[in-house]
Amino acid sequence: MTTTELPHHGFTEYPMCDVHRLIEPGPVVMVSTFDGRRANLMTNGFNMPIAHGALIGLIVGPWDHSYEALRTTGECVIAIPSVDLAERVVGVGNTSGRETDKWRRFGFTPTSGAVVRAPLVEECFANIECTVADDRLVDDYHLWILRGERAWIDPARRGAGEFHHRGDGTFSANASTVDLRDRMTRWHHLTR
Repeated sequence: MTTTELPHHGFTEYPMCDVHRLIEPGPVVMVSTFDGRRANLMTNGFNMPIAHGALIGLIVGPWDHSYEALRTTGECVIAIPSVDLAERVVGVGNTSGRETDKWRRFGFTPTSGAVVRAPLVEECFANIECTVADDRLVDDYHLWILRGERAWIDPARRGAGEFHHRGDGTFSANASTVDLRDRMTRWHHLTR
């Protein structure tokens, strides 16, 4: 169909180059890497769970300073900030680690984990220590499949919850929780 409207349905055509804005899959996260000399921190809004458990998909490309460290070491930390950290997290995402110590500039604290050398982010309510499980899609799609090795959570730091990038510089924060676990009959074993 060549028209840009479907008036009988009330729909207007949406640009294909912006489709990701409709389905931004995961929360904004911070990715911590360590290249053997210094730790770096980046912001990432293109991530997703791959399966129940701890397989995570993450887009990191050669345009990211963290790319080489992830490629070389095969490990990182995915840290999940709460919405009260949004301005600092966006600052990290708009600054290059090639020129700046983002930890110091934005006031984030690196903390040792148990499995990987990349540091946890103390201010984030959750940290997942990851190793690369599969890098076959990196060259074509910049998609890393990571395996969570250890996960840490501090419920007291969760604040208002996660936030999501809408793809245009705006963000949405998680609203109130709707508990429908009693209706999840097919997946009941996962909601206990």
